[in-house]
Amino acid sequence: MSFALQAEGLTKTYGAVRALDDFSLAIPTGGVFGVLGPNGAGKSTLFRIALGLVAPTRGQIRLLGAPAGQLSALRRTGSVIETPRYPPYLTARDTLRMLALESGAGTVDIDGWLERVGLAAAADRKTGGFSVGMKQRLGLAAALITRPELVILDEPTSGMDPAGIQEIRALIRELADRDGATVILASHQLDEVRRVCDRVVILAKGKIAAEGAVDSLTASQARLRLVATPTARVLEILGPKGVADSDGAVLADIPRAETPALIRALVEAGVEITEARWRDADLEGVYLRTLDSQEARDAR
Repeated sequence: MSFALQAEGLTKTYGAVRALDDFSLAIPTGGVFGVLGPNGAGKSTLFRIALGLVAPTRGQIRLLGAPAGQLSALRRTGSVIETPRYPPYLTARDTLRMLALESGAGTVDIDGWLERVGLAAAADRKTGGFSVGMKQRLGLAAALITRPELVILDEPTSGMDPAGIQEIRALIRELADRDGATVILASHQLDEVRRVCDRVVILAKGKIAAEGAVDSLTASQARLRLVATPTARVLEILGPKGVADSDGAVLADIPRAETPALIRALVEAGVEITEARWRDADLEGVYLRTLDSQEARDAR
């Protein structure tokens, strides 16, 4: 198996702050891989080290099989890290022409990429008048004009309206499915991640708190939803494994294998069960519960 990014024992400190803490991760080539975590979790630091912009304190990282910062790998990689900035006196078209010349890419389809990122109508406008969302779109075009094998995107929809977010979401999926690129995406838009990513990793304080396919992670944190009376009796039997839900229902945090035993216990306790069904967690629920669990482990 080939890997787009491999980190082994990666640690990065800034004074007393440990941005990455003995961090190891392997992202295979192909598809869209999401990197989630709160501000300060280490997402941007990971990308900067991978691109050779920052040196690690310890450990190593490889990009497309090459050591971080190696030119051969960087030429096969496109990236948008935070909000891009360009000379305000250049037009969008001139900006891409300049970047193509600097990269040594030769002939590139500037008009085609401006069209794909939704900037065709603004191709000859100076970037100094661009909104944050338009600068993000231009940054995407700049990252993609060389048709890279790997694309690293750090909050690519920052500053965009809902329609723009939907367009870029479709583009990201298209890059993987039609263009054959590997996309590594960091975003706080959890719905965006759920819709476009095949796998995700959740970071907390420079460590991996969870990793897996989106469907597997949401299914692994599914809970049994019970509509039953009296609700107080259900909560009493479940103890810390039960929590009240909307419309008088109760969510039971138990393994699926324990369902028959719980149903029997409730019936024997005189509880009348109207409905019992498993409800998969959404990605937001998985994210928040994972971070809560990591906080609890760190507190011990």
